[in-house]
Amino acid sequence: MADEPDSLVVGVDYGTLSGRAVVVRVRDGAELGTGVHAYRHGVIDRSLPATGQTLAPDWALQVPEDYLDVLRIAVPAAIVDAGVDPARVIGIGTDFTACTMVPTTEDGTPLCDLPELAGDPHAYVKLWRHHAAQPQADRINALARARGEKWLPRYGGLISSEWEFAKALQMLEEAPEVYAAMDRWVEAADWIVWRLTGEYVRNACSAGYKGMRQDGEYPAADFLAELDPAFADFVTEKLDQPIGRLGGRAGGLSAEAAAWTGLPQGIAVAVGNVDAHVTAPAAGAVEPGQLVAIMGTSTCHVLNGDTLREVPGMCGVVDGGIVDGLWGYEAGQSGVGDIFAWYVDHQVPESYHAQARERGLSVHELLTELAADQEVGEHGLIALDWHSGNRSVLVDHELSGMVLGQTLSTRPEDIYRALLEATAFGTRTIVETFTTAGVPVNELIVAGGLVRNSFLMQLYSDVLGLPLSIIRSAQGPALGSALHAAVAAGAHRDVRAAATAMGSVDRAVYRPRPAEAAAYNRLFAEYVALHDHFGRGGSDVMRRLRAMRRSAIESKEK
Repeated sequence: MADEPDSLVVGVDYGTLSGRAVVVRVRDGAELGTGVHAYRHGVIDRSLPATGQTLAPDWALQVPEDYLDVLRIAVPAAIVDAGVDPARVIGIGTDFTACTMVPTTEDGTPLCDLPELAGDPHAYVKLWRHHAAQPQADRINALARARGEKWLPRYGGLISSEWEFAKALQMLEEAPEVYAAMDRWVEAADWIVWRLTGEYVRNACSAGYKGMRQDGEYPAADFLAELDPAFADFVTEKLDQPIGRLGGRAGGLSAEAAAWTGLPQGIAVAVGNVDAHVTAPAAGAVEPGQLVAIMGTSTCHVLNGDTLREVPGMCGVVDGGIVDGLWGYEAGQSGVGDIFAWYVDHQVPESYHAQARERGLSVHELLTELAADQEVGEHGLIALDWHSGNRSVLVDHELSGMVLGQTLSTRPEDIYRALLEATAFGTRTIVETFTTAGVPVNELIVAGGLVRNSFLMQLYSDVLGLPLSIIRSAQGPALGSALHAAVAAGAHRDVRAAATAMGSVDRAVYRPRPAEAAAYNRLFAEYVALHDHFGRGGSDVMRRLRAMRRSAIESKEK
């Protein structure tokens, strides 16, 4: 269907701390205006807002009303910023962090909105980085291995505590009354589309990667019953829903949502999607071998392949999980920008903050400048990037971060650089695992806020020994959602065509430097030694320390 030259779409990207909207021209992907709204409640990981109740370690919750505020605030702001008539908008698409889960009633009302449940943490959104379901994930993995479940190898042999089944099982076992009150266990990506349209359509991406739906089926009822008899009917009673294809139309914008956003009632609303996967077409990555890394608080890696391979420690492989006709692979790192922010906020002395203020720099910029003056290995450090656990390739959120080699001469910029390098080593571990399994990677395309750090980008290229391309959009996921909205509205025939017309990427902006790449090969070997020692059975000290911490906190609270 031919589109009008001035037709517009809106893409909305729901991140960990904020939501951002972008107004995009359908014919060429030009971004005309943006709007951003920071969630009022942010990430709830210390205490429950309604009661002040202290949360246990590894919890991470959110308030769904914050997501609706993005529609009320960021979308109208983007329209104003673009200076366009909202009547020109023909579709809206959204993407979300995953796996972020909303427990609801039959009509989609979040359980935390019910007065009788507002004081129970399990009634709230469980954010992707809620890792308190690790014991449940461990049991799911052990049982699946024992039974030889055919879906387990599709997830690298391990499923994550971040995913749908582990989080739901945790709720059942720790708060059975909340589980009983829950009619629907909804990915936030689908909940927001439900609120936009009044139609609950489950997106194929989340269902495949986070819900273990393979070859049209979820894990069987008899498997779930072995985990807990009360869990046997979880899929049929609380999870299963019609599946919408990526780029499909979930429904029309409802009158209520039109009032929130200021957009025309009835325009196309695209089927929901995951932030990383929706970004790949926006970066022009619709062919095998192009690994897209969306680098922000965490990093998600997505890659298309033309053959099915079982890749150890991956987050999953789904037929058509990114674009039709190819196998979509996913991997990830649970902490990247979060690690850098933690270090700056809690470990860097005030003298550095003062120096940054005097020079009009952020502390990150100052530390990057100081670190860039060093030769590879000059700091004498090696770090493990597991401050938020390990998503790939170990799939173990009981692991923790570390820095080895500190002396009395170690300075903040040394540790900062070691942490930057550790995240690059984590990505290289993922790339090498893909390659060894028969899924080649020949290009790294980076999107997300960290692309602004040119030193970090060159470091990644040197560590990986790959050319590094950069998506031109500062709002890669939002652009990807807009691209899918254009397909849902009929303005482009499919996602590939929309990617050709609307995607944007600068190829090989960074290339590996031979001397630095060779030096990083030596440093990476040390990373691998530590990675395997602490992550693959050489020492269980990290798990023991986490258990001691939990025990001490629980004892203190009694």
